[in-house]
Amino acid sequence: IEQSTGIAPVGLLDVTGGSGSLAVTDADADITTSSESSPSFVGPITTRFPPEPNGYLHLGHAKAVSFNFAVARAFSAGKGRCHMRLDDTNPTKEDEEYVKSILEDVRWIQRGCPPFDVDDSVDAVELSEEDRGPWYGPVRKTSDYFSLIYDAAIHLIERGEAFVDELTAEEMREYRGTLTEVGKESPWRNRNIEENLELFRGMRNGDYPEGRYVLRAKIDMSSPNLNMRDPVIYRIKHESHQATGDEWCIYPMYDFSHPIADAAEGVTHSLCTLEFEDHRPLYD
Repeated sequence: IEQSTGIAPVGLLDVTGGSGSLAVTDADADITTSSESSPSFVGPITTRFPPEPNGYLHLGHAKAVSFNFAVARAFSAGKGRCHMRLDDTNPTKEDEEYVKSILEDVRWIQRGCPPFDVDDSVDAVELSEEDRGPWYGPVRKTSDYFSLIYDAAIHLIERGEAFVDELTAEEMREYRGTLTEVGKESPWRNRNIEENLELFRGMRNGDYPEGRYVLRAKIDMSSPNLNMRDPVIYRIKHESHQATGDEWCIYPMYDFSHPIADAAEGVTHSLCTLEFEDHRPLYD
């Protein structure tokens, strides 16, 4: 972040010493601008904590909360801020109970830390009790962007970069290949754009049962990264959503919705743990 912004962090822990001891660096120093690099972008340095509300937070979540909030505060010279977002893309497993529990736990983990100052008109609104917390602005939800994500999928279809597939789940696994064998293209990969649009809009309108169709991105079935082998980006789910009710019967996959939500919110630094490393090329 320092290399891309020219802003040095303040108050991070240095754990590189041979003794294994922790030493706080620049904890009380004035924030300075690095002279060795020029900023590659201008704008608030924004991180986010984006759990799916399908269960209670665990120790790994606590680490992610602490890290994303700490990094944002370390770059206060760049108007650092951390968003709280619920990635609610799977109504099958999500519940309002988990939403409330997650927000309560994040408040507890960040207790004693002041909230980020809201200094722009977009987020400077009176917050509800649920929205109040140590994060920047209101609690955000991926479901806030369902229309935008749907439009993005339509755009990919119109560009010939996504297609409606009707392979079964078992057939899709067979076509996907393995770590040592390349995958095979779906026989439906080369549907024409008009047919893909008609089928996808039919999915949106609830014309088909679950499992009948999915929308997949056209990437590379020979990629060594299995996540890049024409991943599913939308599926049909005839279930009520805890935030949107029955408005939608198709839902985006996490790997598709995540970068779009980040972009919509102006997130500048997506900080993820290593289990998401193989997903980063798709995010990018």
